[in-house]
Amino acid sequence: MVMFLFLVVALAVVVAAVTLAVVGGGEGTTGPLPEAEPERLEDPLPPDRPVGRADVESLRFPLAPRGYRMADVDDALGRLGAELAERDARINDLESALAGARAAAYPRDAGHREPEDRP
Repeated sequence: MVMFLFLVVALAVVVAAVTLAVVGGGEGTTGPLPEAEPERLEDPLPPDRPVGRADVESLRFPLAPRGYRMADVDDALGRLGAELAERDARINDLESALAGARAAAYPRDAGHREPEDRP
């Protein structure tokens, strides 16, 4: 019985010493363990051209213990949102320019009929 108690106490001391060493309680010459760099997604979206459909379809995020890393997903969605907003603004500019060109080419007071839009 005495031997069993000695082994239990020895095991508790060893576990406590290992825990303190890992957590950083033992400030030796090197100090506590350094913080690990988080794994970050290297942006697979092309930096030199607009994002295309194939780029979005091939986009894969690294898995984390609870799913995907929010920072990686937020970065990719932010970039996609910015590019979509830029495309929407460009489409609006082009539609305005087209409407202006049509108005200049077919003035309403001259009796001309504007051509209908075709799909």
